Amino acid sequence: MSNASLFVRMKDYIARNYGKNNVGKMLLHTGVISWILSSAAQVMAIAINDKIPKEQKLYLIPQECADAAVNIVSFYALTKTFKSLGSYLVKTGKLVPSSVRKILKDTNFKNIGKIGTDIAKDANLPAEELKNFERFSAGMDFMFTTLGSIISCNIVTPLVRNQIAADRQKKGIAKMNESKDECPSQINSTYQYLQKPSMVDFQIKYYNRTYPSNSGTLKI
Repeated sequence: MSNASLFVRMKDYIARNYGKNNVGKMLLHTGVISWILSSAAQVMAIAINDKIPKEQKLYLIPQECADAAVNIVSFYALTKTFKSLGSYLVKTGKLVPSSVRKILKDTNFKNIGKIGTDIAKDANLPAEELKNFERFSAGMDFMFTTLGSIISCNIVTPLVRNQIAADRQKKGIAKMNESKDECPSQINSTYQYLQKPSMVDFQIKYYNRTYPSNSGTLKI
């Protein structure tokens, strides 16, 4: 298969699945793909960075994977919900252009807002008004999808991610304390008074191993 033929098939697929009134769908899917690629790049950057100690990677990589899962799932779920809400409001006639609303009122259309109603099919709109309604529908689809993505990325996702991180930290502290109680003789005295694991632990260990002669001068 030639590159030109592959490009044509790809273009036809995109036009068929994302053209006309599917702008919101395209934004949703490209947003998810962007999250996946950026998260994969972040994890890969940590994995191949020789300056990050192995112990630190064992902490950072699972954390990045967990954060990526939270980001992607919350983004998709919330954005999809807003997109579906906008589509429902427009499709059933709750949210339509003023000219279309006037036609619905003049024709005494009774099914506005009812489940199963499709204004484009059921209201017998004139051709010009049908085009106007489809353009309005595409615009609302874009607006609701964008609104959902903004709320997800800037409000919901950070709150959910921070809550999960806090719960993970509590479990880590409890596990560390449990290990101390079970095997107190095996705990390194340097860390036995630490109240919680943090990135500083890894930094101290890395510094002491790299600069053993200066380890006594490092202050945290």
